[in-house]
Amino acid sequence: MEHDLLAVLRPQLAAEASAEAHATGTEPADLEQAVWLRLLERLAADGPPPDPQGWLRRAVRAESRRARRTARRERPYAGDPADDGERGPEHLALTAARHRALRDAVHRLPGRCPRLLRALLSPRDLTYHEIAGELGISQGSLGPERSRCLGCLRRLLAQEVATREARG
Repeated sequence: MEHDLLAVLRPQLAAEASAEAHATGTEPADLEQAVWLRLLERLAADGPPPDPQGWLRRAVRAESRRARRTARRERPYAGDPADDGERGPEHLALTAARHRALRDAVHRLPGRCPRLLRALLSPRDLTYHEIAGELGISQGSLGPERSRCLGCLRRLLAQEVATREARG
């Protein structure tokens, strides 16, 4: 009897799980497995449900809601041991060297570009309104000025990279 029930529900479960899995961000097979487990627990405790197809639909939706809640709450570990290769001393030294090179290049820019780019790169995360007030220029001229300064910085950094590669 229970074996017949499982055979009858298998195609419906596959279809329901496929339909719900996309919205939950899980694999259909994972949803199927969770619902099969629920069904086996139900069969052991209370016997077969009176309306197996209706019970199956409700169980799939309940498992997909559970999967969505779990996905919203899960956060990756910050200190995953697999990431240690990227954050080793060599990586930190290279990152610091790149930041120093960027700061040095910004200081060598013409006009008010150094002040503008320092404000844009500030850890205080200033708004355009705050940057305009700090530099004493209109907020509308910040975009064009930023573009001009970034173009100068790009050319300056491209020259440095080209001269380093030529020597090395």
